[in-house]
Order: sequence, then structure tokens, then C-alpha cells
Amino acid sequence: MITDKEVKTRVSPFAVRPNEIKVFDGKEGFASINQVVFKMDMGYISEDHIKALEVVNEFGFVTSRQVTQVLEIRGKLDHLEEGKKQEKVAKWLEDLTKSKTLARYYFQTESGKSSYRAYALDKIATYILKQRNIVTSWQPTDNTKPAYALKRKLAGNQIVIAYMQKVGSFEEANPNLLMLSKKFNVKFKPTGGTVKLKDDNKELDLIFEVVRRNEEWQTMLAEKIQLYSDFYENFVKNDAGFYEPPKLVFVGEDVNHNAEIFRIIKKVGMFVKDEDMYFTTDLEQLEVNLEKTISVFEFDKENNKYILIQKNMEILKPGNHEDKAVKKLKGKTFSPNVIVE
Repeated sequence: MITDKEVKTRVSPFAVRPNEIKVFDGKEGFASINQVVFKMDMGYISEDHIKALEVVNEFGFVTSRQVTQVLEIRGKLDHLEEGKKQEKVAKWLEDLTKSKTLARYYFQTESGKSSYRAYALDKIATYILKQRNIVTSWQPTDNTKPAYALKRKLAGNQIVIAYMQKVGSFEEANPNLLMLSKKFNVKFKPTGGTVKLKDDNKELDLIFEVVRRNEEWQTMLAEKIQLYSDFYENFVKNDAGFYEPPKLVFVGEDVNHNAEIFRIIKKVGMFVKDEDMYFTTDLEQLEVNLEKTISVFEFDKENNKYILIQKNMEILKPGNHEDKAVKKLKGKTFSPNVIVE
């Protein structure tokens, strides 16, 4: 598997391209749950396949590389030969796609196809997950999302995985946090999920709002900012599960995009102070050390304009993660649709 430091690119693979469309690349036709059960009984779909399926369920839309990274972080690939892990995971995802347990997509522009594929759940996957008491919120309409929504999710997953891999204070992540705007009575999700960090006695919650340059992105962002502003203005302890207001991190396609995002924020108005709004980009998550990947906009009185200042976030320093298996078990959720055996 190619590591982050080996990725050589000046443009994020998850940036939106002009006239880009999402193209279905899975198995056409119909497949029944009986066919999948047969394959499981015969060993063609194994527990390794189910591990990969769980990651797709958790992160929504993922690449083969992202699934491999998550499984490796969690020690689920330790039984495989080094250097063959990505190949094996790709095979599991291919098998699940052929069984119509997963759907697969690529991105098409006038200049050609994307070099990677995005995987998502298909209907049969929900039967398997629910039987194993694994909560899934998948709906068939999820797979109708446009190209920019998939790329936004893939970019958010990349950030969460980078924190899981590289930040010693990483505690837990939630790619699908649900928040509430009390003023507008609207539920909404951060497009990049959340990460909780804990270092000695210091804790920090980060919310990632991934923004893409799709058509009418400025209008969409302006609407989202109003929801965030209301959430922070009316925040009380335990809103969305937070004891203290989390830090909001905007993720642009590049530095210039972050400047455009900040201008829209200032036009719309945000309850959060400038120094409490963080900014980063896709490619910064490829750095070996994430301590200097967060920036803020500060007002320069001398030049009468805002400038982007890089922060040194010591809590993002590398380090060894403690075993959090017991904590995960304590936070186990149960689906009302199944009987626990």
C-alpha cells in the first residue's frame, strides 16, 4: 500500500473537477440474499469480507486504500503477509461488489476516469449487518448522491484516518455525527465528521466541515454557516454529546479555497470568533506530522486585511495510541431490529 508520504500530487484527488459525474461501476442486475448466504456458507464470503463491509458501513463512501488503512490501524490485517494487505482488501471489496453487497463508483470528466473507486453499501449489506447487531442507517437514496457529495465524504474520511494514524492523542472518531440547530429546528451533519483528542488532562473535540467547489457551493456553505452559528450561539452542555463547544475546522480543496470560504463566512456572519475557526486542506493531511496543519485567519491592522496564520497544535503531535478496546465495548450501541444471542 502506498503511504501518505509517497503520494506525490499538487491537487487533491478529492477536489471537484469541471463537468464531473459519478459513474456506477458495480454489478448490474439482481442478486438475492439467498445467493449471498450460499457464498457465506461455502466460504466465498468470509469474516475478512465482513470486516471490510463494517468499515464501508461506518464511513459511508470509502476507497480501497481507506478501508485498508482503517483495518490496519485496528489490527484486523495482522494475519496477512506484509506487502499483500492492500491487494487482499481490494479482492474482498471486489467479491462483495460482485455479490451486490457493495456498490462501486468512479468519477468521469472530459479528461478521463479517476484512478480510484468509491465503495458504498448496497441493500443486501444491510441484512448482513443487522443480523450481526451492527447499526446501519443506509438508505437506497444514499447511493444517488452526486459526485461532489462523494468526494466531500472521501476527503472527510481521509482526515479522520490521518488523525487515527498519526496523532498520539487520538481518542475516538465519529464520521456521522448528528447536530441540531435549535433556532431553525434542523438536524445537520458535519460533512467531515468529528475527532476527539485527549492528551493528559487536556481534551479537544474537532468538527470537520469539508467544502468542495461544486456548482453553487457558496450558497450551500452560506446556509450551513447559519446552522453552525446557531448551534454555537445556543450551545449548552451535552449538545450533540459535547461537554464544551468543539472547534470547527473548515477543509478546503487548497489554500485559495480556504480564503474564499472565509470571505463567505464573514459575509454571512458567524457566532464563532475568528481565532476559534480553524482551516486546513486535503493535502495537508498527507504530512507525517499534523502539528502544523491547522491555520487561522487573523486581522492585520497595519495592512487592514486578514492573513492566514499557521498554528502549532502540540496536541496533534505523533505518539503511540493506547488500547481503547474496553472503552469501545462500554460505548456499544444496540439495534432494536435484532435479537442479541
